[in-house]
Amino acid sequence: MMFVPFQNTVFAASAQNDTTNEIKNRIVADPNFIKAVGEAIGNQATDDHIREVVKDYLVKNPEVMIEVQEALDKKQAQKIAENQSSAINSMKDEIFNSGNDAVIGNPEGKVTLVEFFDYNCGYCKKAYPDMQTLIKNNPNLRIVLKDFPILGPDSVKAHIVARAVLKLIPAKYPEFHTEMLTSEGRANEEKAIKIALKLGVDEKKLRDAMKDEKLQQVFSTNGQIAYALNISGTPSYILGDEVLVGAVGENILKQKIGLIEK
Repeated sequence: MMFVPFQNTVFAASAQNDTTNEIKNRIVADPNFIKAVGEAIGNQATDDHIREVVKDYLVKNPEVMIEVQEALDKKQAQKIAENQSSAINSMKDEIFNSGNDAVIGNPEGKVTLVEFFDYNCGYCKKAYPDMQTLIKNNPNLRIVLKDFPILGPDSVKAHIVARAVLKLIPAKYPEFHTEMLTSEGRANEEKAIKIALKLGVDEKKLRDAMKDEKLQQVFSTNGQIAYALNISGTPSYILGDEVLVGAVGENILKQKIGLIEK
């Protein structure tokens, strides 16, 4: 499937046009404004004169511009959310059921939460206890982990080790994942290998697996999905047809999961 990035500038322009019409209606409904423009037109005023009238009105009523910005922001967010939802529906298999992704929680769970993460993401580490609590309290929850190493070469190398662990001993991957997100300091290849060996991975097999360039293809695939959904940071989540950016917290995720279960 070809992934086409969203054209936010188009969305913004469309939203801005809608907002402009709303503001125009607001302004022309003001009797003082109508009077001023009427006088200007009656005096055969130039366009510059009319612009000055409009400018003077907005300067004296700055709250109108605040409402303009709020309306624009709201419309932009709504448009982005609508297109994210459409994109999610068009990429369901790649997002929710890819055989390349690790799954924690209940593999057969009816509710799927997708997380884009980086082992060097401080917010991912802070959010990890929330994910564990959600799994503990909801036996119906399935969490799909999408490797998204965007925080430098160390992250890429650490995730390569993770992919090798997933390939060689998938049953041990959840423990590996936990160790990586709960250990102190920066994640890198050395730390990841040390954790993998502690969990019983054969070092030669591990290093051989790490040389397989196919392990890194998932990074590109996940990057394309993220780009199509306007995801540029970690952690980011997909739940149902909604994208949630940042460490939104256990309560919000729990609430969203509850709505899907109903």
